[in-house]
Amino acid sequence: MKPIYFDNNATTPVAPEVLEEMLPYFSEFYGNPSSMHTFGGQLHRKIEEARAKVAGLIGAEPEEIIFTSCGTESDNTALMSAVESYPQKRHVITTRVEHPAVLNFCKHLSRKGYRITFIPVDNSGRLDMDAFLKAIDDDTAVVSVMYANNETGVIFPITAIGGMLRERNILFHTDAVQVAGKIPINVKDLPVDMFSISGHKLHAPKGIGALYVRKGTRFYPYIIGGHQERGRRAGTENTASIIALGKSCESAKEHLDKEADYLKRLRDRLEGALLKSCPDAQVNGDTENRLPNTTNISFNYVEGEAILLRLDEYGICASSGSACSSGSLEPSHVLRAMGIPYTAIHGSIRFSLSRYNTEGEVDKVIEMMPPIIKELRTLSPYGKEESRKC
Repeated sequence: MKPIYFDNNATTPVAPEVLEEMLPYFSEFYGNPSSMHTFGGQLHRKIEEARAKVAGLIGAEPEEIIFTSCGTESDNTALMSAVESYPQKRHVITTRVEHPAVLNFCKHLSRKGYRITFIPVDNSGRLDMDAFLKAIDDDTAVVSVMYANNETGVIFPITAIGGMLRERNILFHTDAVQVAGKIPINVKDLPVDMFSISGHKLHAPKGIGALYVRKGTRFYPYIIGGHQERGRRAGTENTASIIALGKSCESAKEHLDKEADYLKRLRDRLEGALLKSCPDAQVNGDTENRLPNTTNISFNYVEGEAILLRLDEYGICASSGSACSSGSLEPSHVLRAMGIPYTAIHGSIRFSLSRYNTEGEVDKVIEMMPPIIKELRTLSPYGKEESRKC
């Protein structure tokens, strides 16, 4: 049975045209791009073509793109580069709702003696700008604020934040893993210095990412060795996956506006129906300023894990938060930071859509959710009374 896959913020399927583009580089064109001979050296040109396509998606120059292994490496590289480039500065600012790739790296820096400020959010997931302004000082080396939250889809005011930091000559990094290919971006008009991308979030394979570094920004390499990536990221290039990322970025740019409208329509249909058919359900996050493909809904008085298990029985894939935190028994740090009540946090489900989802799949989830919620509330000691409302 083909799954109904509504967990695209965790990962996406590789697009057929992307797979087709990359396959020859596993077998027919397997040389090392750094080799002197023509067989290997010809791949260097293909890598540069892919670099131009990645740059084209976000309005960058090709030489501003560094290929990495994933979004986590891009995030870690950006933060390490910033603190290494400005060793006299010992303060880092981020938010309480970042992906673990940023949060845990900042905690690592804290153990090294850095002062870390975690900016709070309100109950709609919006950044506390007053707290942000108060946190900035002359000791701040870098600010890292995600472009959009992976659990709620809430988009942060990156342009406003970057403008404030540029006036103070403070480096600004944004984890843009969830936005690349979903909303229009032009870094020429965006006051960011570093910008992280992950291939498997936009229909490229896992194991490939990119980091945009604005021309003129101080940069210190995170992986040191050979001359690859102009000395900014050592290691033999993952040629097939780099070419795949280029193709996925080219495809995303071509269909961006049409796809965003389609996903928003599906998302709103799903969300509206579930709120109507399931009492004591609520959307978590700012519903006016979010990604077009994401909704995070809490079903009070029931465990999210139980909902996911029941959905899985019907071949429906969703999530209770970040896939990178799914091994933890702790409730979502994002929803806790938003002050969502525990009765709602524990019943939160994230549905994240892609171009491959259909109206029929949405209708199937709309059909299956109400009886699942009703049954689970009947079994829950907190939900028996509430189940009578369903």
